[in-house]
Amino acid sequence: MTSPDHGPRAPQRADEAPQAQAPAGAQATDAPEPAGKSDAGDAFWAGTDGAERRRKRRWPRVLIAVGVFVALLVAGLGGLLWQRQSSYNGNIERIKGAMPGEGANRPGPNVEGTENWLLVGSDSRADAPTTGEGNQVWKPGQQRTDTIMLLHLPADRKKAYVISFPRDSWVEIPGYGNQKINAAFSFGGPKLLIETMENLTGIRVDHFGAIDFEGFKSMTDALGGVTVNIKQSVYDPARKKQWTAGRQKLNGEDALLFVRQRYNLPNGDFDRIKRQQAFLGALAKQAADRGTLTNPLKLDRFMSALSKSISVDESVSAGDLRSLALSMRSVRASDVRFMTLPHKGTGMRAKQSVVFLDVARAKQLFEAVKTAQMADYVKQYGGGNTLGTVS
Repeated sequence: MTSPDHGPRAPQRADEAPQAQAPAGAQATDAPEPAGKSDAGDAFWAGTDGAERRRKRRWPRVLIAVGVFVALLVAGLGGLLWQRQSSYNGNIERIKGAMPGEGANRPGPNVEGTENWLLVGSDSRADAPTTGEGNQVWKPGQQRTDTIMLLHLPADRKKAYVISFPRDSWVEIPGYGNQKINAAFSFGGPKLLIETMENLTGIRVDHFGAIDFEGFKSMTDALGGVTVNIKQSVYDPARKKQWTAGRQKLNGEDALLFVRQRYNLPNGDFDRIKRQQAFLGALAKQAADRGTLTNPLKLDRFMSALSKSISVDESVSAGDLRSLALSMRSVRASDVRFMTLPHKGTGMRAKQSVVFLDVARAKQLFEAVKTAQMADYVKQYGGGNTLGTVS
């Protein structure tokens, strides 16, 4: 596991066992972050060969086939509509007992027609994947989550909103007091993480999905690599990797290094969140540019890699995946908004470097999701992270 490189330093590693509960610091409201540019997605997704109109028409299929399960979830969903449906569906691991029971103290139902997915990326460093076909999505005390995202789908399916939660966010975990949010996964797996998220946000989680970073590797290689744009040259001392400013084509191994780096980034874990989001955008662009969806062999190779790498809660049926894919067929690149949970930066709690949430602004965001008013929230606070160039 990795140690955080943001905030003040302390002897303890962030990925060691959480310390005893300590009182959280006082919260204050910051000014909203600047709005993301409306064409933020175009830097990665837009075609460059003069066939823009054709690519726009093709985008519904691209997003469905590559899109939002950790902006990749919908990729797997869409693929089920085409080749080898039974095989792909059989590859996807169902996680028993992932969702809290109905007797649990959970938020009420969401606005009719909307859906909320909790998506995680496991930070296992094993050579073999820990999610997907035949693997465990959670091993008690052994795994945390490098990536935690809430995917919100409005009822009309014209947009998709992906909200990233910093893994070191200082929150209350039911039964454990205040801890880093990713400790919930270590303590109690998907169920406790869902309970923690619902307790924090007041938003009911409809479904859960997980993917190991090893899955990123196999999908990247299945596409023949992906291209990202790096703002400035930076060295990762943890993995002895030099990144050169400019456009970089990544194979699967490099993609893992890219999304995992935390050391030496100007804004630490916050920059890593943007790297993860940018990588997902690059993966989608590569699928579109290389004609993955029109090449049966490429599509099969990619869909096999994806479906073997993901796990979902046991209530998600093949029919649910088909229905969701069809409902997302009109979504385009510019319709997917990536955001980071409002926060007030880093500080220390119980000898740990943690992220303090901006409670007031976070509450507004959560309320917008609960009441299906995300379009109004975006108008007021901006459309999210710009993914064209990242640190």
